[in-house]
Amino acid sequence: MKLLFISPRFSGGIGGHANMLYQQLTKNGFDVQKMQVPHIPIKNLKNPSFAIFSSIKGILSKESFDIIHGFNVPSAYAMKYAKGKKKVLSIHGVFSEQVNTLHSKSISSIAQSTESKVLTWPDKLTTDSKATQKFYKENLNVDFEYLPSPLDTKMFEKITNVKKIPNQIAFVGRNSHEKGIDILKEAESKINGDVIYCTDRSWEDAMRIMKSSSIVVVPSRIESLPTSVKEAFFLNVPVIGTNVGGIPELIINNQTGILIPPENPHKLAQAVNELLSDEEKAEKLAIHGNTFVKNNMTWKVILPKYIQFYENLLKT
Repeated sequence: MKLLFISPRFSGGIGGHANMLYQQLTKNGFDVQKMQVPHIPIKNLKNPSFAIFSSIKGILSKESFDIIHGFNVPSAYAMKYAKGKKKVLSIHGVFSEQVNTLHSKSISSIAQSTESKVLTWPDKLTTDSKATQKFYKENLNVDFEYLPSPLDTKMFEKITNVKKIPNQIAFVGRNSHEKGIDILKEAESKINGDVIYCTDRSWEDAMRIMKSSSIVVVPSRIESLPTSVKEAFFLNVPVIGTNVGGIPELIINNQTGILIPPENPHKLAQAVNELLSDEEKAEKLAIHGNTFVKNNMTWKVILPKYIQFYENLLKT
């Protein structure tokens, strides 16, 4: 089986997932290539320039593949024009909602129009969140295959010899509006502990801080299936997260974590303080979260599903 992966970048959220999937498949003997093209490094031009340059590369390339797999909407154009028997497009989170949160109304309107068009191009669509799957079915009558993004648990072998720091709260993610970092900062003065923001640290440093913390907070406005929640679960750290997007698929309230309403600094501070004062509950949440992620969100569990997905696609 010969595959081509297309992504604006192979790091971060969906791009990082694409890179991990590439690594897992190549380890298992699959022939996978990555399309990498330059883009204009200006906020509103990154995705459009990638779509244009990658499309040109797809049109000009004579190489053919069994499966062309694009990751996120900007990859759809190259996916369409590259030569392959079957086409797949993966979207993590609702693309138009993400653009609407980060950009102007005019750009958001263009994104919605583009989204509805490109979702008709691939043979199959996949997403990592049941919430995203439900949204697209209800709003655009489009069917998505559910294939969650797992953790590479071997990477955590280097996160050792970490001491717990009492009443430390960690935020791990981008310093951006959709991640709700401003909500946490507004709540910070009411929290009975020290908040550490891991927004521009290396992954290893961020994981060490996460593991040393009493609680990980995920105050997002919009989300798909956040990696930070899965990482905290694996590191046995209880999580407080907002009830948005795919977060409730990971955090079962009062079982694997604590759910709070979005845009509510008061409820966030209250939940953090209550959990800091209840060590027994915090420990139970951490144990249940760890069990959940090991049973459901590792490559040992998910990779066979991807392989079966590709094999079934080529049979149709």
